[in-house]
Amino acid sequence: MKKTIKDINVKGKYVFVRCDLNVPRKDGVITDDKRIRAALPTIQYLLGKGGRLVLCSHMGRPKGKVDPALSLKPVAARLTHLLGQDVPLAQDVIGEDAWRLHDQLQDGQAMLLENVRFHPEEEKNDPEFAKKLAEFGEFFVMDAFGVSHRAHASTAGISEYLTTVAGFLMEDEIKHLGEALENVDRPYTAIMGGSKVSDKILLIENMISKVDALIIGGGMAYTFIKALGGSIGKSLCEEDMVDLAKDIIKKAEAAGVKLMLPVDTVAAKEFANDSPSEVVDIMKIPEDEMGLDIGPKSEKIFAEQISHSKTVVWNGPMGVFEMPNFESGTRCIAEAMAECSGKTIVGGGDSGAAVAQFGLEDKMLLVSTGGGASLEFLEGKQLPGVVCIEEKERIPFIAGNWKMYKTIEEAKKFVEEFKTIYRKEEVEVGLIVPYLQIPIVKELTEGTGIRVGAQNMHYEDYGAFTGEISAPMLKEVGIDCCIIGHSERRQYFGETDETVNKKMKKAFRYGITPILCVGESLEEREAGKAFEVVEKQIQADFAWIPADQAATAVVAYEPIWAIGTGKTATAEQANEMCEAIRKVLAECYDEGTAAKIRIQYGGSVKPANSEEILSQPDIDGALVGGASLKPEEFIQIVKI
Repeated sequence: MKKTIKDINVKGKYVFVRCDLNVPRKDGVITDDKRIRAALPTIQYLLGKGGRLVLCSHMGRPKGKVDPALSLKPVAARLTHLLGQDVPLAQDVIGEDAWRLHDQLQDGQAMLLENVRFHPEEEKNDPEFAKKLAEFGEFFVMDAFGVSHRAHASTAGISEYLTTVAGFLMEDEIKHLGEALENVDRPYTAIMGGSKVSDKILLIENMISKVDALIIGGGMAYTFIKALGGSIGKSLCEEDMVDLAKDIIKKAEAAGVKLMLPVDTVAAKEFANDSPSEVVDIMKIPEDEMGLDIGPKSEKIFAEQISHSKTVVWNGPMGVFEMPNFESGTRCIAEAMAECSGKTIVGGGDSGAAVAQFGLEDKMLLVSTGGGASLEFLEGKQLPGVVCIEEKERIPFIAGNWKMYKTIEEAKKFVEEFKTIYRKEEVEVGLIVPYLQIPIVKELTEGTGIRVGAQNMHYEDYGAFTGEISAPMLKEVGIDCCIIGHSERRQYFGETDETVNKKMKKAFRYGITPILCVGESLEEREAGKAFEVVEKQIQADFAWIPADQAATAVVAYEPIWAIGTGKTATAEQANEMCEAIRKVLAECYDEGTAAKIRIQYGGSVKPANSEEILSQPDIDGALVGGASLKPEEFIQIVKI
């Protein structure tokens, strides 16, 4: 999790803010101020907190030379209008005028540097230039996602010299695009369009391992159709990509991914809006015609797939949407996503332009501000302007495990009382409740930030497992975390590390945070085998789980001898084991991954002992049993 502007105190401090204010203009007049408006929440927040802002952006491609036509003067004027206060433009970037305005700034005021790309050192990521930029601020706020894939002085180099955090726009992009790669709600559908397979090959290959269905349209579809033996006439085709398309088809089949290609196409003889067109079978395009859009049958099939998806990511149009006669397929996708009740993410670029053209931007969860940046992010690449943002320290997680104690009416009474005394703290709070209570607890905690989880799940999606609950069932009722391998289930029900590992994998598959319980018995501790037992559990339970998934897990150290006995490990014993667990995780993965995994202590945690336990450096929260059944006791632990 990245640090954001909410994690710094900017009162009276100079803050260097990298925005993306590269707006379209005609004859010096801004024709679309969307990017400026997108930057306002971050700017207004920092001004409201008393920061002294030095705003920075590029405009166009001046190639390292001063070009008056690419001055940010119109942007400064628009910012002044939108913010209701003067935002002066420096006549230079690191020169005397910039410093003059800098030194005149008061709390809650902002200035704008001239086009940073007027300096050739910017795109070269020159360290001396980056250092000079850093001299303007005490913090660096990166809020320009659209250029985060560029390792430039003002997007990445400056972070070497300043504490670096994300602005709200950057935070939003990272969050939602990140959710498209991990922890997704299913069914998950990805839609790939555009002209060339070669432009999207890395994205397609990355998505095959993550999605349930992959729709391919646009010009790239004809390469796949040819790979299947179809006749594509004069349609766009990358001959050197045909074999690769065949491989992708095989990979999708092997992965159980539903690969969906158009079944019909709108074809014309010429690449022109007024060229007469007809709808034909996509496998039988006449030799003298070319496909320019998907056909009505394809529209219907694709829209139906989108309608029952819980997550949809779209990158690339279905046809030549810039021409009115060939926009129908792209419009259909946009409208289907607008009507979809799931999470809808548009990857910027032409897709974003199409959504804007059809007036549907506000109907999407996210329309990315970065075309190339969003593409590379979804490909799984590390973006320099994202990597440079500092990671937030592990957030403590206090989870209450109700076990088998509450009826639905008791659950309602607890939540209604707890909500009156709970205020969102700098910790995560979870209620892990019996299955039948999940819907009502979810409903009553809506908007509070309280996480709701389950106490167990099966490792199969469906089958003849009487009385069991699967991950898809849990997702359907809205849970986002689940206890796995609880000591009582290991002790009383013979749960093994093999079944625990299967459940861990299934939890990650469905975007459920596993709260993995590990711990030793009294006999094992007295025999001096406590660390050996827990180490083997960690190794077995995390077996074959990728590092990026493991980093999101929660581990709860629960000595079996402290469950329901009134006994508890001393704070030192608990911390010693939690420290050992992190070392084992570092050996299984790496220190960076291990540092991200939160490790709780569970085992007779009460208000009386929680302060001493939770103050330990390697304990990131608690899995609370009996003390979580009473709102007044649970809130004491949360506040500690």
